[in-house]
Amino acid sequence: MPGLVTVPAIEVQLTFASYNIHKAIGLDRRRDPDRIIAVLREIDADVVALQEADRRFGERHSVLPLASLDEHTPYRAVQLGGRPGSIGWHGNALLVRRGIEWDGADVVPLPTLEPRGAVRTDIMAGGHRIRIVGMHLDLSGLRRRQQVRTILADLGRCEDAGATVLMGDLNEWAMHGGCLREFGKDWRVLSCGPSFPSRRPVAQLDRIVISPGWRILESRVHHSALAARGSDHLPIYARLELPKI
Repeated sequence: MPGLVTVPAIEVQLTFASYNIHKAIGLDRRRDPDRIIAVLREIDADVVALQEADRRFGERHSVLPLASLDEHTPYRAVQLGGRPGSIGWHGNALLVRRGIEWDGADVVPLPTLEPRGAVRTDIMAGGHRIRIVGMHLDLSGLRRRQQVRTILADLGRCEDAGATVLMGDLNEWAMHGGCLREFGKDWRVLSCGPSFPSRRPVAQLDRIVISPGWRILESRVHHSALAARGSDHLPIYARLELPKI
């Protein structure tokens, strides 16, 4: 019809990153939170899952000063109701860019003998409720498989399930087997590239796993001079797209 204007659909594009920051201790054996914060600014993701973000002993305070996060990054730490001064649970933390709403947060207890765990929150973007899980899995292959099953069972019990992104240090050396098999055909395990050890990476220990519906625009390891020194892992990220509702 004359005068009818067709407006193209606008897609929702978000960048998700995962980074095991090794308690901010770099390859020079110095604890340098400012270096980690600089790497986070380099990545410039919308949502970041951190592993080993808290000190292991004592009151388990965040190794990244909360004031520095507020002042020098675009992120808010998702509040998990844990210890004062901590931004995570068993070292797992989620950072969300300011301006993106997040709704609710919870921890996912995992079967383990080590201080491992997973954390979960939902963000709202472009009319979508997007579920995010950050995780750090066990060194034991049997435990890793059990832990993936536990996380997927937790997601199955959640309401309002929609697009989902799981990410973290899976400690899985296999390229396609091991605990990766537990995700089955309903999930896509992205191959961002080798991220460990950071100086000469050979293993894809860090992974991003997505539910159906996402379009993958880019997935890769973040390489920089700072990232190569800041932790024993390199960060990984994926730029993903959903149709706007």
